[in-house]
Amino acid sequence: MIHDITAAATTTTDIPWAALAPVMVLLVGFVVYCWVDIARHAVKHLPKWAWAVICAASIPVGGIIYLMIGRDDARAT
Repeated sequence: MIHDITAAATTTTDIPWAALAPVMVLLVGFVVYCWVDIARHAVKHLPKWAWAVICAASIPVGGIIYLMIGRDDARAT
């Protein structure tokens, strides 16, 4: 019985890929936006490489944290 439940849960035919594709595209775009912002501007509290790793490792929470506390407020636009 448990084997049937785990086998059914791991099949890829039950995943709605058409519905998840736009969400995945938005998440990848958000990470790319954060990486470009990190590369072009000054950051606070951590080195740039650390912010880039945080943004990639914990999508979207890492990017949100970077945008809230990691961006330099006094940067030129």
